[in-house]
Amino acid sequence: MTRPYEVMIIIDADLEEETIRASVERWLQLIESKGAERGHVDFWGKRRLAYEIRHKADGYYVVLQARAEPQAMEELHRTLSLADEVIRHMVLRIPEKVYGPPKAAGASAGSRHRE
Repeated sequence: MTRPYEVMIIIDADLEEETIRASVERWLQLIESKGAERGHVDFWGKRRLAYEIRHKADGYYVVLQARAEPQAMEELHRTLSLADEVIRHMVLRIPEKVYGPPKAAGASAGSRHRE
């Protein structure tokens, strides 16, 4: 059964944007080859890290979503752990209601009430 996931990846900010986008595309193709369905991909860009990681003060943030079997996301996690360009990453299973592109700021305030 496929489940919704969100993956945050912090990539070495010293890399060219084309290199970063090519890496993200490669990772998406990896999970798609395992039966996953690509979701929203958001390139946040370069941001200052809260603290240095591997002697880096800045990172390039990418957040992507996918519907996948757990095995596909385990393979992505393994691949990201081994990738030299990845400073940090986190794979999270998310609730169905948060899956998809972010809502506009005004719309999300009312739609995210407690149930």
